[in-house]
Amino acid sequence: MAKPLFPEVTVNGQVIAQEDIAQEAQNHQAPKGKPGWAWQAGARALVIRHLILEEARKMGLSPAPNEVAPGKFETEDEALVRQVLEIRVEPEDVTEDAIKRAFDTHGDQFRAPSLYEAAHILLAVRSDDQSSQLEAKLKASEILKLALENPKRFDTLARENSDCSSKDNGGVLGQLSSGDTVPEFDAALATIKQGAVHPELVETQFGFHIIRLDARAEGAPLPFDSVRQTISDAMERAAWAQAAQRFTAELVNTAEITGVRFSAPAEKVPAA
Repeated sequence: MAKPLFPEVTVNGQVIAQEDIAQEAQNHQAPKGKPGWAWQAGARALVIRHLILEEARKMGLSPAPNEVAPGKFETEDEALVRQVLEIRVEPEDVTEDAIKRAFDTHGDQFRAPSLYEAAHILLAVRSDDQSSQLEAKLKASEILKLALENPKRFDTLARENSDCSSKDNGGVLGQLSSGDTVPEFDAALATIKQGAVHPELVETQFGFHIIRLDARAEGAPLPFDSVRQTISDAMERAAWAQAAQRFTAELVNTAEITGVRFSAPAEKVPAA
């Protein structure tokens, strides 16, 4: 009989089925070539879920599923997990002083959107075609080299090579605000020296971009009153997550668990 790839996982004497762990593992990212990481994360999530459901039985709770989307309701187990967390997780209050301190410390992060004037050359690729990806990357690398050697050729290179409709305008995209483009493109705009071509290709879901930044206007700092609620909401979410981790750590520390190891504090609470 073949030896199982992963050890048997038990919680207080109850076996967690390997098939269930394998399915849950698909919801967890792992470094390339290390599938065991995802399996361990999936096992930990199911162990915590099992312990929360045990707690629900001890508390004598009956499931009361909520509607999570039109016509779609929680399962009974999902409802019980939520109900336990609502009762047992007690986050610390977020005070007005704490919100103000966060703003004073990180206030520079809260700005109106920056404005950019930029141009790009796009070498489009199909995500399901690796050969076209390689071909496009090689071509884009050659174009980038030419653009860096002679930035004045950018207009011509865009008209001759870009797969974006902006090619007819020399690649010029007009005025952009932070968040107008995909994250990778947005991040590049924030780092390019004004008047320069980005020294590296920028890869997005659309393909490979060669980007030139013509002008940048940094967004002005926002006043406390306009960002207070955003800061408060973020701090409340963080406080709840910390309290949930403390609660699940207590469950893990008082349980008999085999086949999987936990860091301290316990890992993230599974989604209900």
